[in-house]
Amino acid sequence: MSAAPDHRTLHNRVLAEVGPAIAAGEYEPGSVLTLDRLANRFGVSRTVAREAVRVLESMRLVVSRPRTGVTVRPPEEWSVYDPQLIRWRLAGPRRIDQLRSLTELRAAVEPPAAAFAARRGSPEERSSLTELNGRMVATGRSGDLEAFLRLDVEFHRRILQMSGNEMFAGLTGVVSEVLTGRTEYHLMPRQPRPEALNLHTHVAEAISGGLADVARAAMRAIVDEVVAALEDEETAGGG
Repeated sequence: MSAAPDHRTLHNRVLAEVGPAIAAGEYEPGSVLTLDRLANRFGVSRTVAREAVRVLESMRLVVSRPRTGVTVRPPEEWSVYDPQLIRWRLAGPRRIDQLRSLTELRAAVEPPAAAFAARRGSPEERSSLTELNGRMVATGRSGDLEAFLRLDVEFHRRILQMSGNEMFAGLTGVVSEVLTGRTEYHLMPRQPRPEALNLHTHVAEAISGGLADVARAAMRAIVDEVVAALEDEETAGGG
């Protein structure tokens, strides 16, 4: 006799449908769900439905109250830095809006983070960043976008951590999601542009040389390039 699916698998199945639907606006703020309705719709127990609702509550997508049910919160109350919620929003119809807001966050954080990294990074960290940049450039030139993405995420993660600011470092998951989202949804060129690769090298060299202002300006140019690419995408899509 085959084993019954565990609760984790079942509640993930519920989440995989309800979470993206809320993130996409299919449920208006104030919409009320009930455990019984969720259980019946997905053919699961109330216990499994409750576990899924608890995850949604932890992301502040819904609030559960006795005798009221599970109420969808307005977007301004959501935990917008949650990586899972970011993925759901990137998969939805307002993908470009989400990418724009994430890129504006990057513009506010990454240039000063690069400047702080130039001031505070240890010799070992600077050397490691330079080595990573070399591999990243070589991979980008080869056209291996999957490998390039992994190195690009690591490059930006290290800079946020080298900044010595725990608030900046805490945004590594957010930056990872926007970089991944641009690649997964084909908003990156098929091969990284030489100008973009050169800018990453300028950042690495400036941090290695302790040139805070140069590192800030080069990182700002990287983010500005992303903003321009998103504007081009909106124009092409008629947005």
